[in-house]
Amino acid sequence: MPLDDLDEQIVAHLIRDARASYAEIGTGVGLSAPAVKRRVDRLRGTGVIKGFTARVDPHALGWTTEAHVEVFCAPRTSPAALLSCLERFPEVVRADTVTGKADAVVRLLASDIRHLEAVLERLREEPVVLSTRSTVVLNRLLERPGDH
Repeated sequence: MPLDDLDEQIVAHLIRDARASYAEIGTGVGLSAPAVKRRVDRLRGTGVIKGFTARVDPHALGWTTEAHVEVFCAPRTSPAALLSCLERFPEVVRADTVTGKADAVVRLLASDIRHLEAVLERLREEPVVLSTRSTVVLNRLLERPGDH
């Protein structure tokens, strides 16, 4: 469904603050609160907005060990099947299908190396996963807004 300028502005407001009231969003985009609600309801109904979630600082959970994990899948594993597998791991904070030898690259957070090892063991037990190759992050040199 194509979005008009107002829809795009509303979505941008919700991305910045999903808890903003319809009145707050309306003030920002020049609409009444009921008009914003109707548009948000339509955007949810058509699947443009898939839901609302809380973004939690992994460090607040004590998850300060980070790894990038290349995932190698069984032949003919669909991205949907891999996604279904990875969604069961709260430690996986990002997953991308990629070109090259690996099928996907996963960003994983854990409390320590022991926790990381346990997650990797559980991940390798998944039927769609043939093997993994991990790189532990020592220090983040650069992080720009939008990188998560």
